[in-house]
Amino acid sequence: MNDFLFTQILTELEDAVGRENCSVKEIDKATHSADFFWLSRMWVDRGRRMPEADFIVAPKNAEETSKVLKIANYYKIPVTAWGGGAGSQGGALPVCGGIILDTKRMNEIYEVNTEGMYIECGTGAIYKHIEWAANERGYATMHYPSSLTCSTVGGFLAHRGIGVVSTKYGKIDDMVLKMEVVLPNGDIINTSATPKHAAGPDLNQIFIGSEGTLGIITKAQIRIFEQPEERRFRGFLFRDMTSAFNASREVLQKFKPSVMRLYDEAETASLIKKIVGVAKPGAFMNVAYEGPRELVEVEEKILLSIFAKYGAEDLGSEYGEKWWREKITFFYPGHMMDIPQMFGTMDTIAPYDKIEKIYWAMKEAIETKYPFAKFIAHFSHWYEWGAMMYDRFIIDGEYVPKDPVEAMKLHNEIWTLGIRTALANGGVVNDHHGVGIKLGRMMKEQYGPAMQVFEALKKSLDPNGIMNPFKLGL
Repeated sequence: MNDFLFTQILTELEDAVGRENCSVKEIDKATHSADFFWLSRMWVDRGRRMPEADFIVAPKNAEETSKVLKIANYYKIPVTAWGGGAGSQGGALPVCGGIILDTKRMNEIYEVNTEGMYIECGTGAIYKHIEWAANERGYATMHYPSSLTCSTVGGFLAHRGIGVVSTKYGKIDDMVLKMEVVLPNGDIINTSATPKHAAGPDLNQIFIGSEGTLGIITKAQIRIFEQPEERRFRGFLFRDMTSAFNASREVLQKFKPSVMRLYDEAETASLIKKIVGVAKPGAFMNVAYEGPRELVEVEEKILLSIFAKYGAEDLGSEYGEKWWREKITFFYPGHMMDIPQMFGTMDTIAPYDKIEKIYWAMKEAIETKYPFAKFIAHFSHWYEWGAMMYDRFIIDGEYVPKDPVEAMKLHNEIWTLGIRTALANGGVVNDHHGVGIKLGRMMKEQYGPAMQVFEALKKSLDPNGIMNPFKLGL
């Protein structure tokens, strides 16, 4: 891009969103070039510069977003949406330059509707802010991920995020009623006023999880819930994970706890021992159940009866309550892995007859080929049919190559081995962190010929290929 054309495009973008909301400063480009993706942080830590956008643009609403996308389409400039920058898959990285569309000015809370049971808000709102808005009216969003205080509504929608009480209330896609979306050509559309209908496919589900490759979600109606009359916690220690899976499957045929968090023996002996204080060997599980007091009493009896049948040691409420208080502490400095370590979370999901098999297969594959790697996991989101595995590999800094290219090769090798092992044993590429650029290469391996459905949507909606290129395998 020559200076003349660059300046021409800049003046058009400034006209679209206001000069004060359009930046070409080096510091703004740098701060929008690395998210929480390990490779981006490592690259910068090694003194290298990540790919940077040419323009940082912050529209206020769908109308300004539409203007930006029309300019981008005319000049065929890539556009990458940026929310809170807390993603771990590189989904917000401007790997092809172009425009970073920072959504955080679209943060207005338009309405808290206690009759319709939803909050309508801009997708640039930090999720904690809409939770506070619900709390002020005596309600809650019931979406409590670890990045609640630093990620946007749009970020969770873009990669189909999930929170700690999902077993009862669902993932973010279960919590959305209606969305406003700006298509790549600049057209502004609204999905149906209700997500449950027979008037064709649900448009919400086309754009949720699309990671900015099909358009920009600018507004959403998010469900709210009454605060539970009572929330109780219970900690348990299982002798092995097989017993825990069998007990959990049986419980979920009877009722839905809000929290079910099962840690393997390795994570129980490390993080759980350090933060919660459980020092016994075994697999720790924390369970929460909530609602009207009478219902909670009944659910507690059912839970205790089933878990006792499978040999679980009842640790009482103390450990469970401490886990709830410290649930985000796990991700604070001093507790969370960090550079110079190499690490990653390969979350997957599968039916009950496959999920434990996937755990052991991934653990064996990674720790055998890379004996300097440690593989740990917990199982944090449960359904009547199966469970999600939040698994991590951790490599201490002394084993991580200093050369950034060699470090990148090792990182990608481990990810490829881990995800292929999950796929071979009945899992999927990812459950809720998204695909981004980190796992795009694995999408065709999961879907095979079915990938053409996604590719057809992309080609039809974004024929110039400007929207978040090289993400989601598109």
